[in-house]
Amino acid sequence: MGKLTTHVLDTMNGSPAAGMAVRLYRVDGATPHLLRSVQLDADGRAGGPLLEGADFMPGRYRLVFELADYFRARGVVLPEPPFLDSVPIDFGLADTGAHYHVPLLASPWAYSTYRGS
Repeated sequence: MGKLTTHVLDTMNGSPAAGMAVRLYRVDGATPHLLRSVQLDADGRAGGPLLEGADFMPGRYRLVFELADYFRARGVVLPEPPFLDSVPIDFGLADTGAHYHVPLLASPWAYSTYRGS
């Protein structure tokens, strides 16, 4: 069965982004629907799949990573407004039998993602 997971690495400090808030939305039409909110564990992971089983359906989704809040909580002084604040990643799930992994590498000034394994 398919599943969706995420993992965030703090590239400014060279560590997992423990405690970062992440929200998952299903995007159908103009209004995204919140499916789940999590705080990442000590390894920068959600503590398990964000979607799996009957909840894992094809469609368009959005993960929102709270970068500015995370870095401020670690004592990083950011400008107001911050260069990066809430970072949305929009993606599609097509294969209900696949593992979709959406990692994020992040600093207060840059981020990157890819389809991981």
